[in-house]
Amino acid sequence: MQNTFVVSPMSQNITLDPGQVYNGSITVANPATATSDFHYKVSVSPYSVSGTDYKPDFQTQSDWSRIVDWFKIENASGTLKPNESKQIKFTITVPSDALAGGQYAMIGVSSDDHPESGDNAMVQNVFEMASLVFANVSGNVVRSGEILKNYVPGFVATGEPTVEVSFSNTGNIHEVATTKLTVKNVVTGETVLPKEDHDAIYETTVMPDSTRTFFRAIDEVAALGIYEVKQDINYLGEDSSTSTIMIVCPIWFVALVIFTISSIIAMIVYSRVLRKKRFSKKESTDFDEKA
Repeated sequence: MQNTFVVSPMSQNITLDPGQVYNGSITVANPATATSDFHYKVSVSPYSVSGTDYKPDFQTQSDWSRIVDWFKIENASGTLKPNESKQIKFTITVPSDALAGGQYAMIGVSSDDHPESGDNAMVQNVFEMASLVFANVSGNVVRSGEILKNYVPGFVATGEPTVEVSFSNTGNIHEVATTKLTVKNVVTGETVLPKEDHDAIYETTVMPDSTRTFFRAIDEVAALGIYEVKQDINYLGEDSSTSTIMIVCPIWFVALVIFTISSIIAMIVYSRVLRKKRFSKKESTDFDEKA
């Protein structure tokens, strides 16, 4: 039976100096609801992304993931009873000639068979959680990039309304873009976003030497309505703002409106044709009577 466990923090940002020995840790917990002991093992893998949609890659080694070779896990395996947690300590020994800029790794925690289990023992399902490490090696850090796109649709007929942002990072360290979304119902005057229980500000991490495109669905709006949508972006000291009146109108409603308008036009045309025929018939009758 698959266990459920928790790893924290899910990500951490650290600053390193060349020649430094950094001490850090993550925490692994087997919850109180677990039905059995949790046997775990810890490993370190490179972390990178591919494509503008940032598909994660935990296999490819690059200049941005040399940090994997600097890691040492002190207690890389063990067992946790239900409602028990353990701090997994690690050290990062930074070479004195380490290049400045970003270094990225994944500390993965996976289920592991008990080392004393026999051939007839029940095998646990292997599953994994991770803590991502975003490291900044001090030195000649280059911070450069730009906002490529800040888009809010003006008309939405199918699916959820979705805004789009895109960023480039031409530097050697990861950057964080901040986007604020404000949505107001034009008809009712109601502020849809932000709300007290919903944060309309979100952050996007942009890895070095990459372009990232991020989509966000606005699922708080109704299927039919008119909204004023404003999207404000701050990235590397650059601000971008776009404001649009967005009409949300499903296809079936558009079809209904077109059908209704077409029917009205057809009725008007038919009425005029019928009236013209009656008028022509009346003129013909009057002419016959005079003759």
